[in-house]
Amino acid sequence: MITRVDVRKRVSEIAKEIDDPEKAHSMEDDLWELVLKTLAIGNTDDPKGICSEALKTKRIDFPRWCA
Repeated sequence: MITRVDVRKRVSEIAKEIDDPEKAHSMEDDLWELVLKTLAIGNTDDPKGICSEALKTKRIDFPRWCA
């Protein structure tokens, strides 16, 4: 089970990678996928909490490229 604290830690790890935008963006995508999968299987007792924590990645300033 993923918790709000787990997601907060992952967001912090993403913020540490802003000098490598490609890595930070990949980590962000991986986190969002994990949150969505967690919600889909109902494996959390705090769905709003993990979502609100994951959305904090949008406040991290790094380029996000899409092909």
